[in-house]
Amino acid sequence: MANPSGLKPVLKGLAMLAVFGGLIFLARSLGLENHITDRQWILAQVQGHGAAGVLFFLGITGLATGLGVPRQLTAFLGGYAFGWFWGTLLATLGTALGCTLDFTVSRYLGRDFVLARFGKRAAKLDAFLRTGPFRTSLAIRLLPVGHNLLTSIAAGVTSIPAFYFILGSTVGYMPQNLVFAIFGGGLGSESTLGRALSIGVSVTLLAASAWLGVSVYRAYKRQGLDLEEAEKE
Repeated sequence: MANPSGLKPVLKGLAMLAVFGGLIFLARSLGLENHITDRQWILAQVQGHGAAGVLFFLGITGLATGLGVPRQLTAFLGGYAFGWFWGTLLATLGTALGCTLDFTVSRYLGRDFVLARFGKRAAKLDAFLRTGPFRTSLAIRLLPVGHNLLTSIAAGVTSIPAFYFILGSTVGYMPQNLVFAIFGGGLGSESTLGRALSIGVSVTLLAASAWLGVSVYRAYKRQGLDLEEAEKE
């Protein structure tokens, strides 16, 4: 007779796959895979629609980034459709929604399944994220590496508080989102000079964002090593 407690993590893991499968079906039903890179389609859906257009963009951004679409792309489209300021803000909020979705599904449906099979690896990740959860989340998102979807899912199986992870992620999203929103806003400009300036500013800010991410990560790593040495003493 099967052990009910042993089946529970498996059933939760299957439920997590079902949720993501449903989201993929929804995205395809909306034609997201064909339209997410179409700037004119985005403009047609949001411009002149007021609050409904804003909510549509937030929803599409949350769904797209929650399924692994690069957040830089949605920030670019946000800048093109709303201008660099509102594009940055809306793309960041939308990406935070996608992050929250992935984290929540992973924590409540995938955690038991992962811990039952990858307990030791999960424990190492948990120890890493648990030390200064806000700063750790911030550093991870500032670095120009890693996968947004996989990072959120991985964090969900740890014991990191949801509030600090999502807040740190949201703040960490902003620098790169700003870069690509400025770039998108510049392409929407009719001025050749405006486009050139937006590209120049974007490249400069991207380099600054990468430097900031590496600096934060190094500072965090140094502090982490100091804490380990203090504990040994």
